[in-house]
Amino acid sequence: MQTFKAFKLGMALLMVMALASCASSDTEDMSESSDTGMGSTSNTGSSSATSNAADMGDGLTARERQQRDDALSMTVFYFEFDRSDLSAEARAALVHHANYLKSNPSARYRLEGHADERGTREYNLALGERRAQAVERYLQVQGVSSNQLETISYGEENPVDNRTTEAAYALNRRVEIH
Repeated sequence: MQTFKAFKLGMALLMVMALASCASSDTEDMSESSDTGMGSTSNTGSSSATSNAADMGDGLTARERQQRDDALSMTVFYFEFDRSDLSAEARAALVHHANYLKSNPSARYRLEGHADERGTREYNLALGERRAQAVERYLQVQGVSSNQLETISYGEENPVDNRTTEAAYALNRRVEIH
């Protein structure tokens, strides 16, 4: 089980790195899409964008489809020590999760909040809850129905890494989507 969690974490980190590298791509692609204000882009109908990828009926280019799929595969979101605010990368990925939930009204997400072992059990349960609620609120602001979301906090009870190092603590400060 620990190996699977480590694998999921590694894949999530690779997705973050992939998204970061996409953000620094050439400006020509940026001019072919318009920003909706929430981190997603849409095709403006430019012939060069259409020629770069076959339209699969969803109105997205192959690149946009890949970015969406990468973001949807990101199901673990990390937090700074003693914080419950979302990073820019988490918000960008959550926009895609929100779009998925809005277009699939029967889909449900369980948002599991976690904390590292520092602090009391009660404090860490509350911190895990605040983290899960931060993700829940962000998804709701994006238009997701509250009926599709459930939050739970495990506090420090389910660590990914049992070591007492800063790297281990960083892995344990998270919200997981299930």
